Amino acid sequence: MSVEAAHAAGLLMLLSHPIRCRAFAELARHGKDGVTIFEMSIHLDVPQSEAAELLGRLVGAGVATGTGNGYYRVRDGVLREAAQALDRTQPIASLLSEYPQLRSYFAHGRLSSLPPTLSDRAQQMAELFARFVAVDGVLTEAEVNGRIAGAADDVAAVRRMLVESGWLERDRAGTSYGSGRRLPDDAMTLT
Repeated sequence: MSVEAAHAAGLLMLLSHPIRCRAFAELARHGKDGVTIFEMSIHLDVPQSEAAELLGRLVGAGVATGTGNGYYRVRDGVLREAAQALDRTQPIASLLSEYPQLRSYFAHGRLSSLPPTLSDRAQQMAELFARFVAVDGVLTEAEVNGRIAGAADDVAAVRRMLVESGWLERDRAGTSYGSGRRLPDDAMTLT
């Protein structure tokens, strides 16, 4: 796990506790105005010492800021940054950077929809997954499915796309798969 991913996971763990999540939400609700420890204790209906501890943990984790005038504010974009860090750890992320025109078909490193079957994007998606699956030799259907599952929930649809586009060939029984054609050295980047 990368340092970025570990940090993002730590933020999610911090905010998974209901009272800390509520404190974060209060900070976000107040925006640039921020809140004091006293105001937070009222909003959360907790003693000031507990509100101070909650705000201190949020500041320590980097999701909030505390100023000398006693106001605490949520740090803008911190959750977006954490989500982006986790997205970059997804197995297909490095290949997807070579196919920026396909980003809209993915959500958080997972295939969320397929382009229309006869479009240029469908051909590009097939090539992207052919690179991702990286068939070297003969694979069983379970091995192909396992590789596809690293980036897609609808494994059967992606496998079918790979076969229909010629990137994968399967035996007559449909139990083993091999490479249907050679991948080009450089990724297609048609827009």
